[in-house]
Amino acid sequence: MANHSQFGFQDASSPIMEELVEFHDHALMVALAICSLVLYLLALMLMEKLSSNTVDAQEVELIWTILPAIVLILLALPSLQILYMMDEIDEPDLTLKAIGHQWYWSYEYTDFKDLSFDSYMIPTTELPLGHFRLLEVDHRVVVPMESPIRIIVTAGDVLHSWAVPTLGVKTDAIPGRLNQTSFITTRPGIFYGQCSEICGANHSYMPIVVESAPLTYFENWSSLLSS
Repeated sequence: MANHSQFGFQDASSPIMEELVEFHDHALMVALAICSLVLYLLALMLMEKLSSNTVDAQEVELIWTILPAIVLILLALPSLQILYMMDEIDEPDLTLKAIGHQWYWSYEYTDFKDLSFDSYMIPTTELPLGHFRLLEVDHRVVVPMESPIRIIVTAGDVLHSWAVPTLGVKTDAIPGRLNQTSFITTRPGIFYGQCSEICGANHSYMPIVVESAPLTYFENWSSLLSS
């Protein structure tokens, strides 16, 4: 859960988010190296007298042509690797369908015969003590920990977006179309997200809450809810 003074990402709770955070740090280091080099060259040019050797040097032109290409390769290779990892969906243990409405989410556990529910935001006047305003819902999405989860996302009216930052998941919900993604939770906990597509007047009032729990807890919860 993010706090008011936080400048970085939330703690990663999935392997994909861990890779995204590492790539972010890697890209920042590359940008820092470029800025440092440019500032050094600017300071050097201001303090030193220009000469014909610096203006016509073929070696310098060769370096500033090859160096940007190397930098782009250093950024492109890990980026492409993460993109392929995000698209990879290999034999999920559980399939979850999320349907966006104005302004709530409906969930269907397609591996179960009758396990579906609507998830509404809890109004501030009914919010229990200690819960987060505008983020808590009446029915949480419960998933087993350390299990591959496939989520199929669509919408029933307008564009929505199912996004949980700490899981590294953000998928558009488009009416008449099924989009899918996957994630694995690496630890137990409660992870918060929101609709990330402007979908109307109450766009900011359709939060997402994913609860990661051990398999035994999930089995007891699913059997209790479907009975």
